Amino acid sequence: MPPLTSAWPAPGDPEEDVQTCLPHLGCVRLAALRIKAAANSPVVYAGRLAAGVTSTGIFARLFGLQDGLLVLLAALATWKITGRTLKPVNAIRDDLAVINGDDLSSRVPEPQGGDEVARLARTVNATLGRIEEAKLNRDAVLAQQRQFVSDASHELRTPLAGLRAELEMGQLHPEDTDLNELLASALVDVDRLEAIITDLLLLARVGTAGPADRTSLNLTELVQEEVSQRCDRLPIRVGMAMPVRVTCVRVQIARLLKNLLDNAQRHSRSLVEVSVRTDGPFAELTVDDDGCGIPVPDRERVFERFTRLDTARSRGHGGTGLGLAIAREIAHAHGGTLEAGESPSGGARLLLRLTLDGSPGATATPG
Repeated sequence: MPPLTSAWPAPGDPEEDVQTCLPHLGCVRLAALRIKAAANSPVVYAGRLAAGVTSTGIFARLFGLQDGLLVLLAALATWKITGRTLKPVNAIRDDLAVINGDDLSSRVPEPQGGDEVARLARTVNATLGRIEEAKLNRDAVLAQQRQFVSDASHELRTPLAGLRAELEMGQLHPEDTDLNELLASALVDVDRLEAIITDLLLLARVGTAGPADRTSLNLTELVQEEVSQRCDRLPIRVGMAMPVRVTCVRVQIARLLKNLLDNAQRHSRSLVEVSVRTDGPFAELTVDDDGCGIPVPDRERVFERFTRLDTARSRGHGGTGLGLAIAREIAHAHGGTLEAGESPSGGARLLLRLTLDGSPGATATPG
């Protein structure tokens, strides 16, 4: 048989391990060992057949295949897990894509549990709820403003139309027109226009007063002063308790009281009563009349702008339809309430509640 190897260990390295493969024998692992350090030292060879399964190359290939399989399995598992995790996120994205500004009532699906995706879905739904609420509030305000503009335009158009008709009649028939009567009638319409415009401007200014405009005020003294300065067709009976102090804008509360008294004078039959008292942390101002009263279904509607009840409110009474609306706006601007009810005589009762001085934590609620 031919030599298995030509390996010859050097004197400085007396042993050498090699592997050789021959067609007729296969692969053999050999150890070549130099007997002496001399150059002519004999060399002894010992070897055995190299098993195929223990071959370094086969092991390397096996390990490489195993690494490839592990990488492939890891990639597949990552793809599966990522897809399953992102599936709810894709559903949230798809639902958000179809939501538009006209309809914000839709919500995204909320997965069970408390992971990041579930918390994200709950946060998105909460945000959509706040946006929907803000849109509803905006729409309500815009609708109220449109209605107010429409009502104001109508209210202003009526006296303007009457004034124009009177002036045109005087112009067409000057010989049949009493100038003094024409001017007097025209001034009535002008006064009504001025009253409506004044009330509209007041409504726009209510609530704009800052803390510096508010002072501590004896509500009892204010009522006495305002009542003493009036010249009404019916007497006003005043019922007062001890001094009742509130922090307010004096001119606005005086206007509120004036509107309540004007309303009571228009609808009372024989007497108007005003009283001031305290109820816990609140000051209460009550204006009663003995008129036909306000029906229960209309006790909120009377505070709407340009509202007149068929049985009690008409343009013939001289009101602009803004008096009670202004009064309630002033009450709300001061953190109080203004409610309509029934007086002991069966007429209307209007009750104002404001927080007393020294009661910062109180909030006025309907009584």
